[in-house]
Amino acid sequence: MARGIIILGSTGSIGQQAIEVIRAHPDDLRVVGLAAGQNLDLLARQVQEFLPKYVSAPRLTVGDTWNGAEVVSLTDLCRIDQGERVLVSTVGTTGLLPTLAAIQAGKTVMLANKEVLVSAGELVIAEARRVGVPILPVDSEHNAVWQCFAGDCSLGPGSIKGPLQRVVLTASGGAFRDLSPPELSKVTPRQALAHPNWVMGPKVTVDCATLMNKAFEVIEAHWLFGLPYDRIDVVLHRESIVHALVEFVDGSLKAELGAPDMRIPIQHALTYPNRRESSWRRLRIEDVGHLSFAPLDRGRYPCFDLAMEAARVGGTMTAVLSAADEIAVERFLAGEIAFTEIAEVVDRAIQAHQPIARPTIDDVLAVDQDVRHDVGSRLSRGTRRA
Repeated sequence: MARGIIILGSTGSIGQQAIEVIRAHPDDLRVVGLAAGQNLDLLARQVQEFLPKYVSAPRLTVGDTWNGAEVVSLTDLCRIDQGERVLVSTVGTTGLLPTLAAIQAGKTVMLANKEVLVSAGELVIAEARRVGVPILPVDSEHNAVWQCFAGDCSLGPGSIKGPLQRVVLTASGGAFRDLSPPELSKVTPRQALAHPNWVMGPKVTVDCATLMNKAFEVIEAHWLFGLPYDRIDVVLHRESIVHALVEFVDGSLKAELGAPDMRIPIQHALTYPNRRESSWRRLRIEDVGHLSFAPLDRGRYPCFDLAMEAARVGGTMTAVLSAADEIAVERFLAGEIAFTEIAEVVDRAIQAHQPIARPTIDDVLAVDQDVRHDVGSRLSRGTRRA
């Protein structure tokens, strides 16, 4: 029987690409539950095509029937018996409680939400270990690391056993990698959303331009693979062909290469441990010409160092990092602050916080809400004065 899939964030960029993968493999994959935000028109079309038994969205009433599907809460959606794998592709900490619900229900979690592990990685990984369920990385970089381990390391949530030396994540540098620092203060949201290689949602695309996205991926790798931060490196790789490298203790390196198309890692996570043919864009290595690698210009990306400082402090500091960044990016996309002010907003929030070293989930969620309120209020006051 085809594997039952639940998609959280089905109308977003990752969710829609997951739908494409499922559509291409109807004998292997079937949709049993869909959750979305505000785009009910697209959600309705998805429900009409795939006929899931369950659906969830903030504007729908739990207990009602909508387009033939039963409306349930987001956390209850993650617990339904027919769903074997839950794809968490929402943005922000809205994915945290559903992820935990899926883990506690014994589901395999396919994680594409960065903020879940950034905000509460220690808690999520501990729960996955306790229950004994896998977390399959969907992000291209972590999926690449996972593939590089095959045959050399045993991988479980939060721990690697094997002869690993370090992991290297690659970064394209984002939309503004060739601009001078003075030019960055004048860039527009439209320019920020023009990523040179990838097609992604607006929030993650802006985070790529600030390199906050890559810092989040370092934090995710720390929790997913149980590696200390000094064994996770980042290099600039403009072509986005090599998604990650793994170095072993004998000096050997493995690299995972592929076209910059998120449907490839999504399909790998959906069909694992099998591999299925696909019609997605193929990488013709003979047409690439050359691959370039370079160290990061840290002065160009202040968000990266801010995030790494927060990560090393740990506790609730990374929840502050995630919440402040989300509000700052929202305000930049709305034209209310400059691109260069994103780092300033995040820095102020971090400096103002007294971290809780061993937080509970309730602590994380409370900090997240407090930071969102404080940062949003401060930015609104500044906008009114302007």
